[in-house]
Amino acid sequence: MRPVIKVENVSKLYRLGEIGTGTISHDINRWWAKMRGKEDPFSQIGSENDRSVNDGSDYAWALKDINFEVAQGDVLGIIGRNGAGKSTLLKILSRVTLPTKGGINVKGRVASLLEVGTGFHPELTGKENIFLNGAILGMTKAEIKRKFDEIVDFAGIAKYVDTPVKRYSSGMYVRLAFAVAAHLDSEILIMDEVLAVGDAEFQKKCLGKMGDVSRNEGRTILFVSHNMASVKSLCTQGIVLHNGQYAFEGTTHDAVNFYQQNSNLNQFVNFSLDSEDILGNANIKILEFKVEALTGDYISVSSGVAFECTFYNEKVGINLDVTFELVNSEEVKIFHHAALISKDRDSKRGLYKVKGHLSPYILNAGQYKFNIIFGENQRYVLFKESEVVGFDIANESMGSNTETLPGVLRPNISYEIDFQK
Repeated sequence: MRPVIKVENVSKLYRLGEIGTGTISHDINRWWAKMRGKEDPFSQIGSENDRSVNDGSDYAWALKDINFEVAQGDVLGIIGRNGAGKSTLLKILSRVTLPTKGGINVKGRVASLLEVGTGFHPELTGKENIFLNGAILGMTKAEIKRKFDEIVDFAGIAKYVDTPVKRYSSGMYVRLAFAVAAHLDSEILIMDEVLAVGDAEFQKKCLGKMGDVSRNEGRTILFVSHNMASVKSLCTQGIVLHNGQYAFEGTTHDAVNFYQQNSNLNQFVNFSLDSEDILGNANIKILEFKVEALTGDYISVSSGVAFECTFYNEKVGINLDVTFELVNSEEVKIFHHAALISKDRDSKRGLYKVKGHLSPYILNAGQYKFNIIFGENQRYVLFKESEVVGFDIANESMGSNTETLPGVLRPNISYEIDFQK
């Protein structure tokens, strides 16, 4: 099958904290190098895109020397942690931004959905935005009209189709945006985490539609998601990005396994209050977060899990809360649970320690990680961080069966057996 997307040595360099290069002298140096056919002088001092390390460089490679091809009708899953460069790559393929080095060759019309409402004009109605997006893709008014009823029906927004989209909820936005991208005629469909906004029923509907357009219409799909179950069910091939660099390419199954085996996080993080790379901001600073066995020497199905977070709070006189969100290796949220630190707007500046635990025989064996969210008055986010710590729960045999059992939970259920004649 002929390739419809070819990416050759694509790299993207950004200056941190600035728009452009920040100084006239940098602009002149870049222009002069370009006029002489030389490499961007600042690309030589760009550092690896590792967000956990501050190496003092003002430049970072969001992408570095990416190469791959996608054949017509393939569904490519692009996997990686937050900050790996996935969204930057899709923006380059969608021509939202240009690569610093390298080139791309895309054959066919591209429909992109990079974030909620991409390509929508907020003042226009849903109907007007459908026609606008179709026109951008090069479709005639008659072609869009033929698809119009199908788009509205799929999105389930018939009642609001004549309402300006600025009044849509985020769920309505993504429903219409996906319906437009999936139903209008384009050879290539690019999707970036768009299903995270919709409800479970709509996510299933979207995955079914993407499978249909790939198999039945021969359309090529590039799909970024943190939900490994969705990647496995939809994609035929996968690539893994790490810190902006190419890490793995292969079948979806192999790519997901590679990502899961190489994305282990520490069970323990520790910072001093004056550390430069401390997790936090002006409101909250995380000094320590650790996970360990509730009983015994290591975490297993029967040991239970104890977790503890020590943080420094700067916000005085608020209702302070901290939410612990546990996800598994397939990015399925196991729970999202908050601890209320202060109830009567009596939060104080200083150190707080929060402890929690999960009893034995709740979680199944596998890999897990904690996200954490600090909130004010249960409405405003003070600070949040994904994948702060990770841990493994060791498997335990069930009689003669030593394999990991399917499912998220691994309860220890007591049964009563009563033989009836």
